[in-house]
Amino acid sequence: MDLDLFVARHEAEWRRLDALGARRRLTGAEADELVALYRQVATHLALVQSRAPDPVVAARLSRLLARGRAAAVGTPPVRGWAALARGVTVDFPTIVYRTWRWSVATAAVNIAVSVAMWLYLRAHPDRIDRVLPGNEVHRLVRRQFRHYYSAAPAQSFAAHVWTNNALVAALALFLGVTLVGTISVLVANTANLGLVGGIMIASGHSGEFFGLILPHGMLELTAVFTASAIGLRTGWAWVAPGRLTRAESLAAAGREAGVCALGLAGVLLVSGLIEAFVTPSGLPTWARIGIGAVAELGFLTYVIVLGRRGVRAGLTGDLAEGERGAALPVA
Repeated sequence: MDLDLFVARHEAEWRRLDALGARRRLTGAEADELVALYRQVATHLALVQSRAPDPVVAARLSRLLARGRAAAVGTPPVRGWAALARGVTVDFPTIVYRTWRWSVATAAVNIAVSVAMWLYLRAHPDRIDRVLPGNEVHRLVRRQFRHYYSAAPAQSFAAHVWTNNALVAALALFLGVTLVGTISVLVANTANLGLVGGIMIASGHSGEFFGLILPHGMLELTAVFTASAIGLRTGWAWVAPGRLTRAESLAAAGREAGVCALGLAGVLLVSGLIEAFVTPSGLPTWARIGIGAVAELGFLTYVIVLGRRGVRAGLTGDLAEGERGAALPVA
């Protein structure tokens, strides 16, 4: 079969199917025409695959059939508020759940490094002066760490914390394509937590440190570790693409990272509100930590329940097939 001649002969039919599949509403005549064209193009695809296998043409026809099928059965792409609801209840938790191994590994390594720094500085308090001058250490322990959370009005402080943490998470996500970028964000974050915590613990203020860092820190660090894990997985997508091409693998991971950026912005908004209104409040320490623990448990439950449901349904959190663009078939 002469493939070029075949394409030229049926190009008009394929364009017409593409046009009908893109419409939201069809008249009765157009619906009948759509079904007839769908059958014809399905036959064309079978002929191409059997007599002149060409991956580009086959991918194009597959995309046309997917769009035509969606239009015929009344399942157009999700838009507007429905898309937002699907992102919150399906796509975001599914993506986060699918990357739980990356997230747990990232959290374990960074927490272990922070704890090691705390223990080291507690055992060797004389080493602290090599990092910070004595007057700055005294100011941090006696006033700066505690007053940081109440120095500004709660509303403006919440906005500041939210934007700052969202920027850190975005950098961890989108620098993942380089791998080194996400690792550098993690190193900076862990070093800061380990140093400040080590100074507070070595100075005998461990209760104050954990009482102020845990209420918001549990959810905040979970979001940062999740962003970093998805960023690292994005970088790994082009290192080890599997059965896909590197471009296709990276595109899929990038689309999922974009969904997670929006979802984690919401998570960090909650942690920012806790940091601004709960952490510096006059509530007992156990109550403040309890509120943070409830928020953390709520997020984990949300991801596990909805994410597991999405994975069991065979979903990935990626765009619908007709919205991804054509991909070359692989064997």
